[in-house]
Amino acid sequence: MSKRGASPPPSTEGTLIKRARSNSPAQNQIIISSGNDDRQKGLIRSVKRTSNLEAPIVSLSGSHSAEILSCRFDPTGQNIAACSADRSVSLWRTYPPNTNYGLLSSHHKAPILDLQWSLFSPLLYTVSADQMLSFTDLTTGQRTRKIRAHRGIINALDRTMAGGAGIELIATASDDGTVRVWEGGEDGSKSSIAVFELGCPATSVAWSADGQNLYIGALDNEIHVYDLRKGEQVYALTGHTDTPTSLALSPNGAYLLSPSFSSHTVIHDVRPFSPSPTRIHRVLQGAPAGFENTLLKGAWSKDDGGQRVAVGGADRMVCVWDVDSGRVLYKLPGHRGTVTCVDFHPKEPIILTGSKDGTMLLGELDPGV
Repeated sequence: MSKRGASPPPSTEGTLIKRARSNSPAQNQIIISSGNDDRQKGLIRSVKRTSNLEAPIVSLSGSHSAEILSCRFDPTGQNIAACSADRSVSLWRTYPPNTNYGLLSSHHKAPILDLQWSLFSPLLYTVSADQMLSFTDLTTGQRTRKIRAHRGIINALDRTMAGGAGIELIATASDDGTVRVWEGGEDGSKSSIAVFELGCPATSVAWSADGQNLYIGALDNEIHVYDLRKGEQVYALTGHTDTPTSLALSPNGAYLLSPSFSSHTVIHDVRPFSPSPTRIHRVLQGAPAGFENTLLKGAWSKDDGGQRVAVGGADRMVCVWDVDSGRVLYKLPGHRGTVTCVDFHPKEPIILTGSKDGTMLLGELDPGV
């Protein structure tokens, strides 16, 4: 009986070879095919990494037992905060080892619907279905202020620095049909400094670049623009056939992104003198809103000055568009539920997404696309 021949070397087809880190930009080598036969020589393609993430896709999971409703980078891009329907807020490191270094679970008694990092202090602002606006000191993890801000569910908030006064202002939008403005920081009053009555539930809110105007999305399918100094509405942005779900201002302050329940995402021109009488710059399609009536949150890219926008969808994907052409650049998979919220890193081509599956993903984008 003849001896059995030596086993062939294990195939490396389709495997990923990681290079050791060096001072030069990280690269991955992907072996597409290989073989001992000269006619089947391997093809190796080098992929240049574009961020300081540990891998092109990083999963952040294990902290929440229910859907994530908002997730945002802090102004430095080093930290991430996410809030959930399980009434907790998780805090994460953006870069390796991507630790979950904090879980705030006792600050609200109902689902937390939105959050914002303070622009000038170590505070985190959160709003909830319990009608409360909370201020949390992130150096201690303790709640420093608690305000019963509305008589209904609070859907969204935004913050800005007020002119040269050095005061941070917070705007909250509620189902009670009002948007209220509060003084931020630890020493502000518990009374609102301005109230805007819409007459229907307010689903979203965003400040203008100069902090003088408020953009308010409402159940009447319009975006109402209020002047803070005059205390009245100055004009309205139309074009939606269903309720706007969120608002996001471009980095240069010239355009406003607004997804809606109609699955159409509109980019409005909010410059003082718009060339378009309707102020509609682009109408984007590709992110289905679904039937769950979730307030999906969109975002602008920041590392390239706002050349891209992104919105999650009920198809469990994230749609990223080029603003100038309206072309879909990416349809990013990875989640097992509706993608509820999106944010872009302030300095690198990294996108952050949160989902109804209770997880977040960090994805590295190609800045050249």
